[in-house]
Amino acid sequence: MRASRFLTGIVALTTALALGACGGSSDDEAAPASSSGAAASFPVTVTHAFGSTTIEKKPERIATVNWANHEVPLALGVVPVGYAKANFGDEDGDGLLPWDAAKLKELGAATPVLFDETDGINFEAVANTKPDVILAAYSGLTKQDYDTLTKIAPVVAYPKAAWATSWRDSIKLESKALGLAAEGDALIAKIEQDMKTEAARYPKLAGKSVMFLTHIDPTDLSKVSFYTTHDTRAQFFTDLGMKHPDSIAKASATTEEFSLTQSAEQVQNLSDVDIIVTYGDAEGTTLATLQKDPLLGKIPAIKRGSFVSLPGSTPVATAANPTPLAVSFVLKDYVDLLGKAADKI
Repeated sequence: MRASRFLTGIVALTTALALGACGGSSDDEAAPASSSGAAASFPVTVTHAFGSTTIEKKPERIATVNWANHEVPLALGVVPVGYAKANFGDEDGDGLLPWDAAKLKELGAATPVLFDETDGINFEAVANTKPDVILAAYSGLTKQDYDTLTKIAPVVAYPKAAWATSWRDSIKLESKALGLAAEGDALIAKIEQDMKTEAARYPKLAGKSVMFLTHIDPTDLSKVSFYTTHDTRAQFFTDLGMKHPDSIAKASATTEEFSLTQSAEQVQNLSDVDIIVTYGDAEGTTLATLQKDPLLGKIPAIKRGSFVSLPGSTPVATAANPTPLAVSFVLKDYVDLLGKAADKI
């Protein structure tokens, strides 16, 4: 396992990394950017699922691991020294999602070191960037991952459960760790206003019940899987003034899982769903396949076509799982799709 392979080397590097974090010149390809925000008082302590992390002074070299954690510092004008290479939604293969590339261009910054996480966290690559803090508020860190990373630098882990941190909490936790809590609150307020502005273009969306089906297997429609209210994709709908169907809320209350599966023979349970969103295609074949099915075709939302199919790894499909930079980047397109589905109700 990669963690054990590099553990010994990481321990040996601890002293050197601590010295490197204190300042001095750097030959790294991507240097950390500074923020114009007022400096916060340090030390700062952040509580998370593995305990708490104290950051003694304002971080200058920020590394992030796992999905989207780099978006918080970037959104606040701080360029990380390294973060995870995009492994989904990267249409041009440069390792960057479009909103990341746009923000780096806006900041006039070179592409930072991109960690290849195909086989898990690349601890050696993270250590080589000599960070003085590692952000992972939205992540799937195991305790072993966390313990290994802490030998490199202080780590901000998720507050409660893996992959369960909302975009708001990611911003709050990570901006606090960076000494930019006030700027983080302002970023949250801006995103919320963007959401209100876009949703207001489609008054019919207000109060509509929406569910998110996971990937549909057209060769086996005997069951359907859906994201529970614990998943950030489903929570995005309430951000836009919609709601969880009672059937989904009730099922979610019995579990802490992020997705559930039920038999197609129980489709009557989904009669309270106004709009269905899923990953599929832009040509409408996903909806057509479901409408032809003798069971799933009876679901009112499917029958009338109140259905949003997000094609492959396109930006809007990628950002359906909302993250700090992605939300505003694709918001208009996503709301347009939801609005057109609402018009069919």
